[in-house]
Amino acid sequence: MLTLLLIVLAAVGLLAVMRREAGATAALVVLAVLGLVGLVFDAAVIGVLLLLGAAAVAIAGLPALRRQWLTPRLFAMFKKVAPKVSDTERTALEAGTVSWDGELFSGKPQWNKLLNFKDDGLREDEQAFLDNQCAKAAGMCNAWDIAIERADLPQQLWDYLKKEGFFGMIIPKEYGGLGFSAKAQSMVLQKLSANETLMVTVGVPNSLGPGELLLKYGTQEQKDHYLPRLSDGREIPCFGLTGPRAGSDATSLPDTGVVCKQMVNGEEVLGLRLNFEKRWITLAPIATVVGLAFRLFDPENLLGDEEDRGITLALIPRDTDGMEIGRRHHPIGSPFMNGPIKGKDVFVPLDTIIGGPDMIGQGWRMLVECLSIGRCITLPSGATGTARYALGWSGGFTRVRRQFNVPVAEMEGVQEPLARMAALGYIAQATVYQTANLIDHGEKPAVPSAILKSQLTEFQRDILADAMDVHGGKAVTLGPRNYLGIGYSANPVAITVEGANIMTRNLMIFGQGAIRCHPYVLEELAAKDANDIKAFDKAFFSHAGLIFGNAARAFTMGFGIGKPNVPFDGPAAAYAQDIARLSAGFGLCADAAMASLGSALKKREMLSARLGDVLSNLYLASMVLKQWQAGDKVEGEEALLHYSCRFLLQRAEQAFVEIFDNLPNRALGKTLKVIVMPTGRRWDKPHDDDARDIAKRVSTHSALRTKLLHNTWDADDGEQRNPLARYNALLVDYERAEAIYRTVNKAYAKGELPQTALHPEARVEAALEGRLISEEDAQFMREFEAEVLEMLTVDDFPYETFATDKSTLIDHNAKPQSTQASKTADSIK
Repeated sequence: MLTLLLIVLAAVGLLAVMRREAGATAALVVLAVLGLVGLVFDAAVIGVLLLLGAAAVAIAGLPALRRQWLTPRLFAMFKKVAPKVSDTERTALEAGTVSWDGELFSGKPQWNKLLNFKDDGLREDEQAFLDNQCAKAAGMCNAWDIAIERADLPQQLWDYLKKEGFFGMIIPKEYGGLGFSAKAQSMVLQKLSANETLMVTVGVPNSLGPGELLLKYGTQEQKDHYLPRLSDGREIPCFGLTGPRAGSDATSLPDTGVVCKQMVNGEEVLGLRLNFEKRWITLAPIATVVGLAFRLFDPENLLGDEEDRGITLALIPRDTDGMEIGRRHHPIGSPFMNGPIKGKDVFVPLDTIIGGPDMIGQGWRMLVECLSIGRCITLPSGATGTARYALGWSGGFTRVRRQFNVPVAEMEGVQEPLARMAALGYIAQATVYQTANLIDHGEKPAVPSAILKSQLTEFQRDILADAMDVHGGKAVTLGPRNYLGIGYSANPVAITVEGANIMTRNLMIFGQGAIRCHPYVLEELAAKDANDIKAFDKAFFSHAGLIFGNAARAFTMGFGIGKPNVPFDGPAAAYAQDIARLSAGFGLCADAAMASLGSALKKREMLSARLGDVLSNLYLASMVLKQWQAGDKVEGEEALLHYSCRFLLQRAEQAFVEIFDNLPNRALGKTLKVIVMPTGRRWDKPHDDDARDIAKRVSTHSALRTKLLHNTWDADDGEQRNPLARYNALLVDYERAEAIYRTVNKAYAKGELPQTALHPEARVEAALEGRLISEEDAQFMREFEAEVLEMLTVDDFPYETFATDKSTLIDHNAKPQSTQASKTADSIK
């Protein structure tokens, strides 16, 4: 009995030491004390074993002892198996900052560190711009007009965007820009997502491009010249990075610059001779100034002894001799300005280099540092805005579209996608807003930028697919009335650009995060590079303590033991505690994968992707909880919180299972499964009851719908009709209309109305004649049904409209040639 008790006490004591990462000394004390107890009280065998365990801990764990024999061996082994980090990888790793992503990697997230990033909301001028200028710009857009008839934004819209400073949101006011916060930029782009071409046109100059690069790295002369001109639209920028052979692998640029001298206006000028071919460059066809990335060489050593000077960035005026610009690509679904740029023997002076000669060779660092912010905002904000509009349109349409005498929003087959759309949009709103808030506090979230870009654009794809499904024929028939179809077809653009989602998910999220966000890996690699055994010893054994700590935390919390205290109230608390549990499991699995696969993990992209999926879902769930804690709640929002968190945590657990099942070391996979999920999965998919409740609220005039659609363009005050405003107006009147529908349809079913009254309008008139409804109700229904019919109607066109080359048009109703010939012969007779 004593033996069993000592074993239990040893296990409990060691788990407690491991959970707290108390170190070898604490573990040694536990084992030694219990070993002595065993010897004193006639449990010699277990006592001796415990004392031997204490000795092993002392030899392997106490710094003074382990540094004599263990650390040198481990250091030698680490040098052999540690992944080699290239210069470009190191630059990417060192870019940006680590914030909440690092807490999730640690396995013991400190929630107060996230909640301490207070949100002051938007400034008065930012909110005014959102309410007025953004609404006016959105009101000038019709998807069909822009995508099909113009293949461009209207001229008056271009003029308005320039006049109101839309292209200078990130530029400080002292240079004539708007000086907006990251949150304001995000909200502007969300509102402009009523039209995807408008959002892209405004978003790109305010993301990765000459404006941001000049702000951070430009010379004062470059800033003074270009920033005011970029702010007011006198200059339209583009940035040439990708090309035929350099897409996702942007560092493999084949475009070159050679340092040389050339006579210009009778003077010898030191400069660069550039040869380049770029593709897929947004705004290139109309750009007046081109940011260009290229590999610089100095074969004559005009700048120094080094020949290969590395990736460099320059700013080149459109009218520079030798540059070909102006042709267009045709992006799928959206005619935003995009095209190729070519240059052959283009000579530019040295002062065109962004930042001047001091920034030669710093191009890759400049790009990745800027990308850590820009990628967090533009495409994620566009995806979030699209989600909000798609939900608003879909909720309205499914409520006024009736089949089988009921709104289709009352059918569970429609409620399921409506609830899913609402949850994905809710997650997206919380994530992009709270991450922008981190940026406003000085963070440069490199790994979260990859999470947001890939996850939220995938959400956008799913939301648009659901929206198309519930709209049916309304959305698959293109024309001026179709507010959804063109945006749906343009979605692959968001999936592909700024780091294709396949690459981002498989290589970047975990691949970058495993080193950048891990508490100790970067220190271990630095110690290896510096051959500093003392620094390695400290980092490695701290790392070992973290591994044991995460194993203990994941295992005990898997049984519901030792749940952490979290600063959340109500329903959020349980989700925060489970995020902490899964964070510990994630930290353990990350270390296990790196230790068991070493540098081979780079090639195990599917495993890396699943580890990234765990991190992504935990990050998204954390942002939802932060938003919930900070914001005002409305009726029905709790169901959406439950749905969203269950959805994300269920996905995280599914990714864990796939990791366990696919680790090459099968024993390791099974062991991790027992530690991380000792009682199996905890989270099922969201409940149907929550889905029904959410679907009803987003398809009716409710507080939840109003909150989800806040700061969208929802007023019918533009040059183009606003479908969201029209649906909102119909939903305000829906309850009254539904009561009349019930009266009229019941009377029809009883035979009290003529059987020929098949249309709603006919039944209303018959009900009025039979005095079942009042004249006031009848007039109300006439107007209501007329607006419903308009929202259900699709466009049609003359037969020849879609043939670009009219000479190829086939008249399928033409009379057969033989018949015509016969008639001609008869007439002659």
